[in-house]
Amino acid sequence: MSGVAGDDPRDPAGETKLTFPESWQVESSDGLSASVMFISGLIMVTRNRYLAWPSLLLSINSVINQHPLRTKEGGNSPISTVILGVSALLASYLPLVMIGPQKQVPLPVPEAQ
Repeated sequence: MSGVAGDDPRDPAGETKLTFPESWQVESSDGLSASVMFISGLIMVTRNRYLAWPSLLLSINSVINQHPLRTKEGGNSPISTVILGVSALLASYLPLVMIGPQKQVPLPVPEAQ
């Protein structure tokens, strides 16, 4: 046995009080997520198909870059941002599927008298 002082893990003198680490909560909202939600709402209103794809990619980016320990309680979930991006994409492309191209109806030829 080595007689080194403080080597025994059962020694009560080496005890320290249990402290939990501080959380990294940020009181400000996520700017990227808020802008994606605004753009997705704008896409649904204007039906601009060209903005729907970057909005979807940015919403996926917000899910990838989420930090669960840094989010506020009750803040916007990145999953809701992705759902909003997908619904904006569907809302912009749905009229193309539902309405489709207009069929040409032949005009009636007036009868000669």
